[in-house]
Amino acid sequence: MNMKPPSVRKTRAFITVFLKEVRENLRDRRTLINAFLTGPLLAPLMFVMMINISLNRELDKAEKPLHVPLIGAEFAPNLVGALEAGGIVPQAAIANPEAAVRKQDVDIVLRISPDYAKAWRKGEPVQVELIYDSSQRETNTAVERVSKLVEGYARQQGAMRLVARGLSPGVAWPVGVAKRDQATAQSRAVLMFGMLPYFFVLTIFLGGMYLAIDLTAGERERQSLEPLFANPVARWKIFAGKLAAICVFSAASLLISLLGFSIVGHFIPVEKLGMEVNLGMHFATHVLMLMLPLIILLGALQSMVAAFAKTYREAQTYLSLLMFVPVIPSVILLVMPIKAQDWMFSVPLLGQHLGIMNLLRGNPISMAQLGLCMAGSLGAALVVSVLTAQLYRSERLAISV
Repeated sequence: MNMKPPSVRKTRAFITVFLKEVRENLRDRRTLINAFLTGPLLAPLMFVMMINISLNRELDKAEKPLHVPLIGAEFAPNLVGALEAGGIVPQAAIANPEAAVRKQDVDIVLRISPDYAKAWRKGEPVQVELIYDSSQRETNTAVERVSKLVEGYARQQGAMRLVARGLSPGVAWPVGVAKRDQATAQSRAVLMFGMLPYFFVLTIFLGGMYLAIDLTAGERERQSLEPLFANPVARWKIFAGKLAAICVFSAASLLISLLGFSIVGHFIPVEKLGMEVNLGMHFATHVLMLMLPLIILLGALQSMVAAFAKTYREAQTYLSLLMFVPVIPSVILLVMPIKAQDWMFSVPLLGQHLGIMNLLRGNPISMAQLGLCMAGSLGAALVVSVLTAQLYRSERLAISV
């Protein structure tokens, strides 16, 4: 006669549901591909590919000779010589530079006024026009490069004029600005890796999404929830088993993603921009601690949303829309840069974002901040889990209409 204590039987029911769901979904090729390949590995590969392409293009533009059409080059041979010394290759003048820039036929055009030589001889200020389209991001490097060369030439000639008149060049610049940038090589990496928190959240989301859909809306559509609920097991234990399976897949997806980023991080040439990034063991361990409560929260949230759907396809639509929610903190901090306060770490998603940004900057996360982040997300996960468990008590969940 089986005389096992009630606590053992409760644990066995939870483990049975958990193992059943994990085993069945390990046989599902679609779930495996999304949880262990698409989500965790696609993000690191895309990230390193985009960074490398963007970085190499910018470096090429900064180092290679830059072809710039010059209008009126004959009026300022010395200026043209200074530009050539700086790597600018003068091109033939074009008839309508404004239209050519708008049509993206050329990135930038330098126009020198016919009055340049006359004004120069009189020692009067002269002006050259830089024609470009600021909405074209690709032109930024070219504009900055030509502007610096022209400004450098102007400063040099201005200093020579003052010296010729027996004046010190310092007379023209009574106040100088000495920039003291306090950013470290590691903190500057935040500018490039600012979307990393969203990638990790997205990985967790994708890792558990198809499992959450299949275990709720999928089973409801296949009419397999009703016999499962007919067993003498509390509904919340069934939900807990399913939630644990979703969390395991999400956690595995995150681990693969962290491993992927730690490997591809070595192939991003950030040192060429004077940056330093460390995505190794210390970074991965802290990200995992920050994300653990979020794994439970997102798993419970996905189960709740999927419970409202009547079919697999309907749940897929709902969860695809829910996928945009994790990007909100990244977008808010992008358009409204704010100084992080300790209480912000208790806000789910925002706390994880701030924590990962601190790690990227090389700043340590205090135990209070880590505790607030974990407590806030765990509290939210508990609330969503209780609400979802209440949905599991409804008989409507088991019936597919």
